[in-house]
Amino acid sequence: MSLDFGIPVPFVQHLGFTLEKFADGESELRFAPRPEHCNSFGVTHGGALMTFLDVVMAVAARSVQTDSGVVTIEMKTSFMRPAPATPGKPLAGRGRLLHRTRSMAFVEASVFDAENRLCAQATGTFKYVPRAAGQGPLPTD
Repeated sequence: MSLDFGIPVPFVQHLGFTLEKFADGESELRFAPRPEHCNSFGVTHGGALMTFLDVVMAVAARSVQTDSGVVTIEMKTSFMRPAPATPGKPLAGRGRLLHRTRSMAFVEASVFDAENRLCAQATGTFKYVPRAAGQGPLPTD
């Protein structure tokens, strides 16, 4: 059973990401790519994978400071193999907080196919952003 993100993130909802783990500096999400998420080779588009990795890392960063949102400062992505878009076989994204300061988080994430083969990996830096009084929930990038 998937977890609730705790805040509305319209783009994440649109892409269909589900949250499976959100605790202690770790995250796990699932992404079942649809045909509109594919490139001309019929595999998941790199931009869709980068968005997935960005969210996986942001969620890992937020898991230790849930009263704040995070914004992406920088991100580096490496692609190892095509990520198949196979119906009924979602991709898994796993993130881990490597280090944090009062205002910054340094995170890594990986995307695996249904056979647990590494497809893509990223590292990123995120800034914690506190909510202002009366402001609605801040989104996770």
